[in-house]
Amino acid sequence: MLYFFLRRFLYMLITIALVSVVTFVLIQLPPGDFITSYAVQLQEQGSTVSESDFASLRKQYGLDKPLYVQYFVWVRNIVVRGDFGRSFQWNKPVKDLIWERMGITAILGLGALIFTFAVAIPIGIYSARHQYSVADFSITVVGYLGLATPNFLLALILMFFVYKYTGLSVGGLFSPEYVQASWSIAKFMDMLSHLWIPVVVLGTAGTAGLIRVMRGMLLDELNKQYVVTARAKGLKESKLIIKYPVRVALNPIVSTLGWRLTNIVSGAPIVAVVLNLPTTGPLLLRALLSQDMYLAGAFIMLLSTLTVIGTFVSDLLLAALDPRIRTMR
Repeated sequence: MLYFFLRRFLYMLITIALVSVVTFVLIQLPPGDFITSYAVQLQEQGSTVSESDFASLRKQYGLDKPLYVQYFVWVRNIVVRGDFGRSFQWNKPVKDLIWERMGITAILGLGALIFTFAVAIPIGIYSARHQYSVADFSITVVGYLGLATPNFLLALILMFFVYKYTGLSVGGLFSPEYVQASWSIAKFMDMLSHLWIPVVVLGTAGTAGLIRVMRGMLLDELNKQYVVTARAKGLKESKLIIKYPVRVALNPIVSTLGWRLTNIVSGAPIVAVVLNLPTTGPLLLRALLSQDMYLAGAFIMLLSTLTVIGTFVSDLLLAALDPRIRTMR
């Protein structure tokens, strides 16, 4: 197990290093840069800026240096000081902008993740154990509807019905009187009253997909010889299901943990815009649209790193669930 851990950890470090290169290349691909976008905005407002002013701005932000120099400076600052650079658009350190919204984003992402697993796994088990029943067919229909419905559309539908039947506006995470208020028990309870809609919206598509995976994997295991043998020896049905086939059926679900961790940080940009959520999602969207390279690069690097770390954690969990995984290279 130690060799497996060290090998996977080394792969993780190499992958993160390669991801940093790809991330920097990606944020440089669009034509122009933030200074170009800024110039267009000034021209639309009827202002003019001389070439010397542009040159001064590029020098100020380090955009006049070769790309490889910009990359090494960027990586060095991240590794040594945890400094992701300064946002051009907001004129603030990138890490401050991200951390301002990270708390609420993490609460929302973790809530959606817990909702997804807590709902999908039990329903998937029930559906597999009652194959071709009315409940199984109903779950299948609802699951396909969940997969087919875009999250932002589901958000709009829920907002409409909640407002129509309760008269309450569920946009945002706080009522107007608590938006600028300091944290208190009342503000926390108000947030919980608004939190359920984005949690349900973000968790629905993932829940629907995991139900299908759990059902299919468990059906494959229920008819295998070891299950038949254990049942013939008189092992209690509930203990048999949980101890053996469910444990094996969880493998593909655990393996998806890596890319699901990114949802905790990304804040589902489109859903966040629709529901007016103060998460990192809209911030990432604005950074990409304005070519705010350091802010966009920090988000992409953070999301990619979380995916790699999540995959590493998934490998360890899989090795704990299934010893056969430890022998794979």
